[in-house]
Amino acid sequence: MKNMKTRLIVGLDLPDRTTAEKLVTTLGDSVSFYKIGYQLAFVGGLELARDLLKEGKNVFLDMKLLDIDNTVASGVENIAHMGVTMLTLHAYPKAMRAAVEAAKDSGLCLLGVTVLTSMDDADLRETGYAEGAEALVLRRVAQARDAGMGGVVCSAQEAQKVRALVGSDMAIVTPGIRPAGSAAGDQKRVMTPADAIRAGSSHLVVARPITQAPDPRAVAEAIIAEMRSAIV
Repeated sequence: MKNMKTRLIVGLDLPDRTTAEKLVTTLGDSVSFYKIGYQLAFVGGLELARDLLKEGKNVFLDMKLLDIDNTVASGVENIAHMGVTMLTLHAYPKAMRAAVEAAKDSGLCLLGVTVLTSMDDADLRETGYAEGAEALVLRRVAQARDAGMGGVVCSAQEAQKVRALVGSDMAIVTPGIRPAGSAAGDQKRVMTPADAIRAGSSHLVVARPITQAPDPRAVAEAIIAEMRSAIV
């Protein structure tokens, strides 16, 4: 946990590969881990992922896979061959079990997405869930643990209870991280970097507070310093 540089994941939620490459250049050696999701994946993001891996960076593919078991397994096998570090899928038990079998011996860390940090209890009720966010997160975390997943994605607000449930081995990756004074945007369950680390998060995903900053490198370095301060 002490090497916080490897625990900060910068979300490349940007409109095109050129913009993403400029940010990576600006951040330089201050950042070693990047997330590539839907927005960038379809405009050269997968090719960029391969280039980042060649440069020695870690890559988190945020694909949130969910499909029939065979399709999930086939997709996971191909992604594992890319050599990326982390991959997300929605935390449905059958999908997770298929993914774990497909990724066996590959070194790929599979993450089960529990409840999106842009959703709260009211959103879940509208969707048809009887459970609130925390209860649903904990149920899906237990299912991810039992399926043999490498970790989960949840809000840092649930990280302490999640850590108690999974122990020290599983990764707890938390989006919705906002340094003090940052706008929450469309995130509803947010936390500061230091508080998230204290709560038990292993990795923090930060996008807009860095990507939209006048000096992205300074912000990234400040976040890493705040993360380190939490474990003094």
